[in-house]
Amino acid sequence: MSGAGGPERYDPGDIPEYGEGSGDGSGDGRDGPGNPSGTPPEPAGPPRIPTPRNAAEDTSGWPGLLPPLPEPESPEEPEGPENPEGQEGPEEAESPEEPNSPESPVEPEGPVGAPPLPRQTAPQRPPSHDVLRSLLGAWALTACSPDETAAVEAHLNHCTSCAEEALRLREAVGLLHAEHNLDLDPLLRSRVLAGCLGRRPARIPVPGWAAAYDAEAARLDALLRDMGEAEWRAPVRLKWYDGHRLTGRDTTVAGVIGHLMVVDGVVAASLGLPDPLGDHAPGPLSARTEAYWQAEPDAAGGTGPSTLLRELWREQGHALVRTVSFAGRGASDLSVPFGDFTLPVRDAFLDRAFECWVHAGDIAEAVDYPYELPGSAHLKAMIDLCARLLPDALAQRRRAGLAAPPRRLVEAGAPGRTLHLEVEGTGGGNWYIPLDSPAAVGTAEEAVAHIALDPETFYQLAAGHVPP
Repeated sequence: MSGAGGPERYDPGDIPEYGEGSGDGSGDGRDGPGNPSGTPPEPAGPPRIPTPRNAAEDTSGWPGLLPPLPEPESPEEPEGPENPEGQEGPEEAESPEEPNSPESPVEPEGPVGAPPLPRQTAPQRPPSHDVLRSLLGAWALTACSPDETAAVEAHLNHCTSCAEEALRLREAVGLLHAEHNLDLDPLLRSRVLAGCLGRRPARIPVPGWAAAYDAEAARLDALLRDMGEAEWRAPVRLKWYDGHRLTGRDTTVAGVIGHLMVVDGVVAASLGLPDPLGDHAPGPLSARTEAYWQAEPDAAGGTGPSTLLRELWREQGHALVRTVSFAGRGASDLSVPFGDFTLPVRDAFLDRAFECWVHAGDIAEAVDYPYELPGSAHLKAMIDLCARLLPDALAQRRRAGLAAPPRRLVEAGAPGRTLHLEVEGTGGGNWYIPLDSPAAVGTAEEAVAHIALDPETFYQLAAGHVPP
């Protein structure tokens, strides 16, 4: 039966049941009670199987609403010979499986025995201009995936505005990540030790006036640790000002370390430690160095066992720091004779720290390696020592006839003519040096001259590398 305005629909009641017929022996083409004679009926057409009924809420038959779903088409059955024997029953009249049904997808055909062909996928559209522009920040930070990176870089080849924006972002990223020296910070050891001591203070602390020597010896040791035998034989030119003119001496890296070791031996002997040159060592510093180079020609020439020399020098430095640490405050005022002058132990350690810094610079220049300034606090302490030694040095030059006589004599402790020395930069400061007498007091009110130097220039002048 058909609904109003819709396609033709079938009702199960339209199909006659078994046994229903016209009463004259004609039935629906099947043997049954309605065909007692059993004679084969006339061949009928293909049986009509009703389509599934629509749900109760289906309104596809009502005009003005959604169109009805298309019904699957029934495949046409191939024509074949009639069945004269009429043996086709109701179970054999089912229609064959539909080839295009969802249960049996069509596979692409290929040669017999060959693997199935892969399914064809639709090509993906490239990202739009706005999407690629939004990825420029992540691309500059190298945070994009490989696919995104390839898409952005391909886009930059033909988009001028995005290329300019990408260049600006890359430059900004370079400002965020400043380049650093690959070498370790020279103050790293001090910061690590300070952090450890802050958590658990040392039972026997290192005196503050010995910390600069401990740090500078450690920095020089770090430079020596990475050097090979060829670098230990590198030529080094030692330069100093002898009071009259610049002079120098050629040696090697190993010879410089030997020089430091025998001069440190003066401090070691004052503290009761063994002297590297023995009990009959000469007094003047230059004589001590010459005596060592003559006794150890291999060390002066850089052909000896460099590792052993470095270990001897380093162990001597550790012994010096341990000794003054265990000695306490009483050791700071002990006198250390350096030939023509004498220093207390606290100043002698600052002098040895300055010497380590100077000769480490000589070695670094010989092996073409950069070397930084000491830490701010240590540099300031070493400059202060040099400034405090200037009045005595000036008095010695006057006694030797190498400087003009004083302009005005004052009583000890009274202010006199003053030189204002200013060292700029990190670790610098201001010092007021009396000019007429070492016993006078330098003040800002009595300043008659002002000299300003940067740390590098002061280092060259105090080390004797340039004439005063």
